[in-house]
Amino acid sequence: MSERPTNPPQAVHGETSAAHRVWRVGADIDTDALAPGAYMKFGIDEIARHCLEIARPDFAAGVQPGDVLVAGPNFGIGSSREQAAAALVRLGVRAVIAPAFNGLYFRNAFNVGLLLLTCADAGSIDEGEHIAIDPRAGRIRRADGVELTCEPVPAFLLDMVEAGGLLNLLKQRYPTSNGVISC
Repeated sequence: MSERPTNPPQAVHGETSAAHRVWRVGADIDTDALAPGAYMKFGIDEIARHCLEIARPDFAAGVQPGDVLVAGPNFGIGSSREQAAAALVRLGVRAVIAPAFNGLYFRNAFNVGLLLLTCADAGSIDEGEHIAIDPRAGRIRRADGVELTCEPVPAFLLDMVEAGGLLNLLKQRYPTSNGVISC
């Protein structure tokens, strides 16, 4: 799994190509399904190998960089473990689209550079469909041309995604001669 970047910067300035393959999961996906507790003593590579193995055993091995995950409501419920979002970043997931997210998960996701789109109509997006997303405009275009509206994502959160997470954004905004951010 070492060929996948840990925090890939994401282009969020406009619509992306219709090349984002959809993976579907249901409602109430918790952080233990995303980052199983049994693997928390290992690094993010090992945690990512087991991401969603209970809900989608084919997910971690089959997901490709740029794919998107579409879920039911309450995505990311459970503990505050940051690894639940980091595992999806490590696997190359471009975005998670759901009608609602757990608040802690929402913040952790942007902190590690994972784009979340809150879309009331997420359930209408089909497994395997290829979609285009425009996070700045809050739009998803389905393969059949139908556009779905998402809740707006504040610019500062999109900046975090584009930078590959909060730490990368801070390093860009406050460069130091040795690359270390100090307080």
